[in-house]
This record gives sequence, C-alpha cells and structure tokens, in this order.
Amino acid sequence: MAEKPFSKIVILDFGSQYTQVIARRVRECQVYSQIVRYDTPAAEIAAMGASGIILSGGPSSVYSKHAPHPDPALFSLNLPVLGICYGMQLMGHHLGGKVEHSERREYGSGKLKVADRKCPLFHGLGASMEIWNSHGDKLTKLPRGFHAVGTTDNSEFAAIEQPKKHFYGLQFHPEVVHTPRGKELIQNFVFRICGASKDWTMGSFIDQSCEEIRAQVGDDHVILGLSGGVDSSVAAALLHKAIGDQLTCVFVNNGVLRAQEAEAVQRLFGDHFQIKLKYVDASTRFLKKLKGVTDPERKRKIIGNEFVRVFEDATTSLARGKKSKFKFLAQGTLYPDVIESVAIGGNPAALIKSHHNVGGLPKNMRFKLVEPLRQLFKDEVRLVGAELGLPNEIVQRQPFPGPGLAVRILGDITRERLRVLREADAIVVGEMKAAGWYYKVWQSFAVLLPVRSVGVMGDERTYENTIALRIVESQDGMTADWVRLPYELLARISTRIINEVKGVNRVCYDISSKPPATIEWE
Repeated sequence: MAEKPFSKIVILDFGSQYTQVIARRVRECQVYSQIVRYDTPAAEIAAMGASGIILSGGPSSVYSKHAPHPDPALFSLNLPVLGICYGMQLMGHHLGGKVEHSERREYGSGKLKVADRKCPLFHGLGASMEIWNSHGDKLTKLPRGFHAVGTTDNSEFAAIEQPKKHFYGLQFHPEVVHTPRGKELIQNFVFRICGASKDWTMGSFIDQSCEEIRAQVGDDHVILGLSGGVDSSVAAALLHKAIGDQLTCVFVNNGVLRAQEAEAVQRLFGDHFQIKLKYVDASTRFLKKLKGVTDPERKRKIIGNEFVRVFEDATTSLARGKKSKFKFLAQGTLYPDVIESVAIGGNPAALIKSHHNVGGLPKNMRFKLVEPLRQLFKDEVRLVGAELGLPNEIVQRQPFPGPGLAVRILGDITRERLRVLREADAIVVGEMKAAGWYYKVWQSFAVLLPVRSVGVMGDERTYENTIALRIVESQDGMTADWVRLPYELLARISTRIINEVKGVNRVCYDISSKPPATIEWE
C-alpha cells in the first residue's frame, strides 16, 4: 500500500506477547500502525513516513549478552518515541541511563502516581491511574534531559519524559485491558505528541486498496478459493469491487460443510453480488478419501491435499482454451498471518509465516499473489465487509475450521454421521441466534462423539449417539473459557436435538477451558 495517504505509527517488535495489541490500540485511534523487526535500520524507518515510533516490550534484559537492540540512529530521526517496558529500558540504556535488576519484581496490577500532570502523555488522566506491570528490571538512573513524570511504589521512574526530543517511557503496559485508561494514554501519544491524523478508516482503506488492486492486476484475471468464511468472503467482495468480472471464485463442496451452506454461498455471491462463481460438488470424492479415517491429523491432511487437487482441476477447466487466463491467485491473508510476534532468545521480532494455502499448491500452478487484506486485523476485516455490504451472517460469522465438520466428528466419517451432526449443529446455531447469544460468543457448535448410550424414548429402550455442545468466549482464539449460558437455553437446545435429530438420545455440555483443552475437539 502506498505510504503517503495515511498517518503511520511504526512499532518495533522486541518479542513482547503484546506487540500486536499495541498495533490494534493504535488502529482503534483510526491511525495506521505497522509492526517491523526490532533491528530495522533507522533510515528505513525514516523512509516509511512515520509520525512516531513505539518500542514494544520484550522478555529480555537490556544488559544480557543476546539482548535485542535497535539501530541507535533511531533516536536521531527527530521523531517522537514511546518506549514500553523493555522498550523504555532500551531507551534509557542507549541514551546514557542505567537499568538494573529490581529486588522487587512487579507483575500484575499496580497504581501509578502522576508526578507531572503537564506531561502531554497524561493529559486528562488525573493524578493517579490503575496500571498493569510485567517486569523484573527497572531504570535506576535517568539519561540526561529526562525527568520522571510518574512513579509507583517500586519505581521512581515508572514514567519518564524528554520533552525537547519528545521521548517518553512507560515501565507498565498501557496497551492491555488491565490498564483501564491505557487507550487514552496511547491516544495522547498518537495525537498530542505525534500529531497523527485520523485517516485510517475502512472507507479510505477500501478506496485505496481498489486502486492498488487495479494497478497490480491490470487487465489480467484473478482466481480465489471461496470458503464462505469471513476472510475469503470479504476478499472476494473487495476484489469484485475493484476489478469486477476479472475475478472468478471457486467454491468447493468438500462434503463436510454445514447444513445449507453450499446453497447459501451460491445464492449470496452468485445471485446477489453477481460474482463469477464456479461451484464444484466434490463431496463424493472427499468422503471416499476419508472413509475409515479416524486420526484427526490424517483427516486434515487428506482434506487439504484433496482441495488442492480439486482447485487445480477447476482452474484448468476454467482456463481451457483461454491462454493464460488466470495470472493471479487471491488469498484472504490477514496481518497476523504476515507478522507474528514471538519471543526467541536473542532473536525475537516479526517473522514471516508461510502461506498455508499457497504452500501446498502444485509447482506448475505459477500464480502471482493478490492479498488485499494483508494489512488488516480480524476486527478490521469485519468492518470492511460491512462497508462493502456483506450481510451480518457473513461479517459476524463465527470461526469455522478449514476441514469443516470432519474435525467435529470424532471417529469415522460417514454420510449418516454427517447428517446427525449437521442437524444438531443447525439447531445449536438457530437457537443461539434466536436467543441473541450467537454474536456474543466466539464459537458455538455441536460435536458428534464416538459414544453410544442407553436411553428411553416413549416406551422403548434406545441405544443412540451422544452430542457434545461446545460454546466458548475468547478474544482471539488463543485462550478461551466456556460460556455460562442460561439453563433455559441449554435445555431448549438439548430438548430439540434429542427430539428432532434421529439417532441422538443424549446431549452433554463441555465445560473445559483453553488451556488445557482446545476449542475444537480434534
């Protein structure tokens, strides 16, 4: 994306688990943020047109042998800098201060006393604020020109300022929700100190993204594997807005989709949005490959490999007789897929992840990539989808695994077991939506267990299947907790499944959290 239209805050990643959270907080201010490696040359940062720089936290100690350090010229760019936790310690260390191991570690909640309320970082925040700490080192001597603007019981330099150079440091983490007014503090840095503009909106993103897609693609054609999920759906809508009939989507029915999903996708994208859509019913082909397979990892690999073959066949068929019709492959790659914050001793920072969709494509499928969503976080993708006119059912759809219902059927996959799970799952989704709970939780679905038990229906003894309900709340899927649904809703879901789904006589509720359990059962 072209740099000029948007204000930008550059974030140097030193391996903090919160680096992506910092980036999201900046974007919530309607200002674009970009994560870069901790050792990105200062000249490169200057060329990016940044309004300011944030140094993330990290697990290292600045004085350790393998500690990651930035290009020292960073502090000569005449740009505002905010150091957070390890980032603050780095700033102090590089500019002549002293960092030492603290006798008292600070982990968890604390209280910051604002020592200088004229500091623009604390504008409108009062004399004290609740904060969240996570550090074992602390600054014990300030660099020349700095002074303390905030203290805690354990540190007289919990917040520091060099007003002439617009350098600021915080020993705590303003980006996490446990610092309740941390977002306001970040806003003060972004606007009052960096002078950034509120120009990162999804409307402006769509306009500029369309220009760039047209410039990249030209008169050539693009093909996209449409799953019906949020990412691929929004990518399809954005590409269609940019290049119209130059886009063709391929929707593969792999036999493990949810009830009415194939019809809904065809109706929305083919009929409503008038997107060129090739529907491939490969359900028999997939189910034949899955017959007798019970190992979850084998299921995933079979479905992934078979999808590549079906996609290749569909692409060949579409291009037959039309020389080099498709030069570009579109993917719904998101920003966290491109930049992943990790902590590796001596070499934390942003890593490029392999593209899980492209990596398995045959070598003779030589496409150029179009990734229109690669700058966006998931919540931004949903906003773009809404702006493009996608219905709420798509934009706010819960995550659904690539291997579909195959990983929600424990054991062998048969058409009969798929019928049972589809019908049960449709009841779960329908009742969650009717009760207003569907969009409040991260995921809600049914799992078919390889367990049969005795029951009584009418005057007859039964020996039928067991359905488990999995309903969790989460922010990002990394951790999750089971949802305390109203008993009345649970009872209604259970009663309907047992009464309406032939072959089920027992429903259980999964009350496991992640960790130690996972969200999906396989």
